Amino acid sequence: MSVRELVVLGTASQVPTRHRNHNGYLLRWDGEGILFDPGEGTQRQMLRAGAAAHDLNRICVTHFHGDHSLGLAGVIQRINLDKVPHEITAHYPRSGQRFFDRLRYATAYRETVALIEAPVDTDGPLHRTPGYTLEARRLSHPVEAFGYRLVEPDGRRMLPDRLAAHGIKGPDIGRIQREGTLDGVPLEEVSEVRRGQRFAFVMDTRLCDGVYALAEGCDMLVIESTFLDEDEELAVEFGHLTAGQAARVARDAGVRHLVLTHFSQRYTDPEEFERQARAAGYEGELTVAHDLLRVPLPKRR
Repeated sequence: MSVRELVVLGTASQVPTRHRNHNGYLLRWDGEGILFDPGEGTQRQMLRAGAAAHDLNRICVTHFHGDHSLGLAGVIQRINLDKVPHEITAHYPRSGQRFFDRLRYATAYRETVALIEAPVDTDGPLHRTPGYTLEARRLSHPVEAFGYRLVEPDGRRMLPDRLAAHGIKGPDIGRIQREGTLDGVPLEEVSEVRRGQRFAFVMDTRLCDGVYALAEGCDMLVIESTFLDEDEELAVEFGHLTAGQAARVARDAGVRHLVLTHFSQRYTDPEEFERQARAAGYEGELTVAHDLLRVPLPKRR
């Protein structure tokens, strides 16, 4: 059975707190695991969440600030210690290659796994599989940063009443799906487009074109909301978003499920992020993330 869910490993910005680990997010997409922004302590948070190194197929780093990348060293060494039997691909800003190299070889260990380096330096598709296309968009932060987006190909949803009207049943349903036509009946006559799911991951950034491009039409948007709206000037200065800004992006982009995360330690009331997001006009499903939370992707439209 396929599983699509977000496992939240950490939600703090800049420094961990007693209740929030540094960043870390594991997206389970059918049989694959994509680890986003492994901050310090990610390896232990994976253990607590019941996630293993064997679950990983891809690592995506948005930028090389420590709270988004210091956990790389431990995760990479654990991948090798556990002798993960498949290749793992790492995406990260090409401008941060020297930081990736230092983290990959931070200490001595035996390399047993093929870790494929696939640095990012431009907007657009990074990788295609039968289940999704991984895309990147440049963000606006004091260091180079990219956000990531998964887009599932559109499929077809079979319509029982139209199948019955044409006398198509049993094995013939599979035939028309495979071949596109059956006895002169086109697939389009007995089915409709089933829109593929979309997931986006947006971390440290000011408002910019990349934010909106990543969020457009998403079933789930995981987005930083480091500051509350009253501190918008600080957000702009340091290259971050407020809860209200993130919610307006989600509202305007038609996002179905908004996940707010990456909270400054200056705030003690998580519910205020939800209040400000709702005040900004976002009416979809809303989650204020906390560590070790599991968030299923919405069912297909």
